[in-house]
Amino acid sequence: MALGTIALDTIKTPSGKRTDILGGSACHFALAARHFIKVSLVSVVGQDFPKAYRDFLKKKGFDLHSVTVLRGHTFIWKGEYKKDFNVAITRRTELGVLPGFKPRLSAHQKNIKTVFLANLDPDIQACLLGQMHNPRLVALDSMNYWITHKPKALKRLMKKVDIYFCNDAEAKSLTKEHNLFKAAEALRKFGPRIVIIKKGEHGVLLSCDNAKMILPAYPVKKLVDPTGAGDSFAGGFLGYLAKRKKISLDNLKKALVYGTVIASFNVEKFGTERTVRLNTKEINQRVSEFKRIIPI
Repeated sequence: MALGTIALDTIKTPSGKRTDILGGSACHFALAARHFIKVSLVSVVGQDFPKAYRDFLKKKGFDLHSVTVLRGHTFIWKGEYKKDFNVAITRRTELGVLPGFKPRLSAHQKNIKTVFLANLDPDIQACLLGQMHNPRLVALDSMNYWITHKPKALKRLMKKVDIYFCNDAEAKSLTKEHNLFKAAEALRKFGPRIVIIKKGEHGVLLSCDNAKMILPAYPVKKLVDPTGAGDSFAGGFLGYLAKRKKISLDNLKKALVYGTVIASFNVEKFGTERTVRLNTKEINQRVSEFKRIIPI
């Protein structure tokens, strides 16, 4: 299950521009995780959300029972990347119907065992988690806005999750630690037994009780648009773990590889243009290539 945004994105990079394309954390996560598990989406859209996009999500096999339609506009993000693809320049954000959203789950969905709480207000994330019946694996993502404006709510929620995803700037902001290894240890003291710090083009760091792992990014020949790469990584990582149904060091290592590889496809086109066409054969081929490059 993925709780997050379904958005209409307008994105400009040195490679071009796309207007009102399908985006949002829930979509990017789901398109990655679908290669391993069936995904239920929990989100909200406005009455203006294109029927073609909803039909597309259904066609991909996602459970849309808890995608609420409210009177108003769908969440909109307009952003730009220049030479530094690690820095997204937000040109415009319209929350639309998002502030009035309260997740509602079916009886079946309350029994889903793997939950991803993508970047949203921690009170909305806690609302969904409070409806779940004994999930096996809960992962949480956040951002600097909530770290700054709702740190107490975020830290309360971190006590209830198994995995916490963040980027390097967010890790430093929340812990006040400049060293990422120390930051990861400090984050685990807030509750999650596994912390994953995403470092963009520099890869990813994982910290848990028995190990620390560092994996570089897959060497993409041409980076077009990094929007959604972090959620694609989370989808590949968490989807693989959910399929294996066991958290072991070996499975964590393989999950890092699959998350990294799927994220590498994401950045090759705008928005979801590449991940919507991605198939298992392509993923496995790139995993094999990655293993030849990096001794894993």
